[in-house]
Amino acid sequence: MTANASDLSAHVSPSVWRNTAAWTKAADIAVVLIAISLPWSTSLVAIFAVAWLLLLIPAIEWTGFLESMKRPACATPLLLFAVAVVGTLWAMDISWSDRLRGINPVAKLLAIPVLIYHFERSGRGLWVMLAFLASCTAVMLTSWLMFVDHRVVFDPARSLGVPVKNYIAQSQEFALCAFAAFGAAVYLLKAQRKTWAALLLVLGIGFLTNMVFVASSRTVLVCIPVLIVIFAAKHFSTRGFLLLMVAVIAASALAWTSSPYLRMRVATTGSEYQSYHERNAVTSVGERLEFWRKSIKFVAEAPLVGHGTGSTKTLFTQDAVGQAGASAQIIGNPHNQTLNVAVQWGLLGCLVLFAMWAVHLRLFAGTGLAAWVGLVAVVENFVSSLLNSHLFDFHEGWIYVLAVGVAGGMVLRVSRTAKLTAGQA
Repeated sequence: MTANASDLSAHVSPSVWRNTAAWTKAADIAVVLIAISLPWSTSLVAIFAVAWLLLLIPAIEWTGFLESMKRPACATPLLLFAVAVVGTLWAMDISWSDRLRGINPVAKLLAIPVLIYHFERSGRGLWVMLAFLASCTAVMLTSWLMFVDHRVVFDPARSLGVPVKNYIAQSQEFALCAFAAFGAAVYLLKAQRKTWAALLLVLGIGFLTNMVFVASSRTVLVCIPVLIVIFAAKHFSTRGFLLLMVAVIAASALAWTSSPYLRMRVATTGSEYQSYHERNAVTSVGERLEFWRKSIKFVAEAPLVGHGTGSTKTLFTQDAVGQAGASAQIIGNPHNQTLNVAVQWGLLGCLVLFAMWAVHLRLFAGTGLAAWVGLVAVVENFVSSLLNSHLFDFHEGWIYVLAVGVAGGMVLRVSRTAKLTAGQA
């Protein structure tokens, strides 16, 4: 009996481990679950991310994996993480617990090259995109329901129309989904699949309308005009571009006159700045300006390699001594991605950060749905990072990681297939 069991184990186990297709599909499903849970839960994203890595290990062909890591799109996130790790060595007067916590926001970027490798081989990247779109659509419909019926409230402490997370995170995912849907509608229209194109167009408008009337961040209101221009330039002729811009201006005027919420969001920017300027009051706008002013001073003190990993909060704490109002605020996030990097790692870190963004933009310079989704994700992250540290924030950072990793793998898969086809011809 024991011998038979041993023989069975010896016979079955190797075949299970060598079933690369099964392990790859299981890893695909784990990433789909990450995409579904990202708009709703932080814990589930972490759980499914670990599951994905464990399921992917048996499917990895290590020689090809290591070669893939040498690509600029894969190497630059690894390099930024390496800078964060090495930066712990010159973080003077900073506890090691703070130094290690400073590495944590960068660690998620390690998933980008692994996702690129995975989805270059998988062929199921579209599953992930559809899963994220469906999950965000559920959030959007719930948001509308809360707006229409105020009794439908998950958490009274949240803003109206924000069922989970916060309005900043919700706005970032809605903007990505809206413009991804618009791009997909264009490609479907070219393929004469008019019904699906119309459905995606309506869905995209639903996301944008929600941000106009229900809940939005001021950051996303800066991102949307940039994305509109890129969308029009990417998908339309000169005449189409001009016509679309006229339509957008008309729609914007209609939104402005019909949405008290939109006017309120814009108007508070001026009042918050005035309160900060005149009374050093603690307002959202005033805090940002104060964070930037102090961060620029910190960068000037150590311009080349910064103050080291995890130093930001300590610097703000020291500078707040004897201060009042907005000047007394202490934070570990200066609400600007470039300054967040520069304070800790100086010019060195900024060069790596901008190299990563540039390389990822170049990766998505081509045509096709995957390239379009990746382009939207990178542009949105770059623009929003002027007003936040979205690359290092959990939710917004994972949106970037998932979009760039999955779409990047899909783009490289198409490129590799095209080269193989050309070689055979």
